[in-house]
Amino acid sequence: MDEFAWNEEELKEVAEKMKALGHPLRLCMVRGLVECGGCNVKKIMECTGVPQSTISQHLDRLKNAGLIAGERKGNEVIYRVIDPRIKKLLECMTSG
Repeated sequence: MDEFAWNEEELKEVAEKMKALGHPLRLCMVRGLVECGGCNVKKIMECTGVPQSTISQHLDRLKNAGLIAGERKGNEVIYRVIDPRIKKLLECMTSG
């Protein structure tokens, strides 16, 4: 039964990432970041119609899960997906 002999730490990490993707808005945000290659909070607000405070809370959850990172460019922060597995995961989840 080697199929079930996974590394416990790896399983915990993957589970946390999946939990972070488990909210429709966060999933939408990650998909948008993958498609556009990264953007700022204002762009996410414009695309989703969601207030800045809500966007920021969700970005924090995604950052804490290790899915995205922000890079300061002048007065704004550009958020990008940093986990290379996410694009593949999104392709699998949305194809069909």
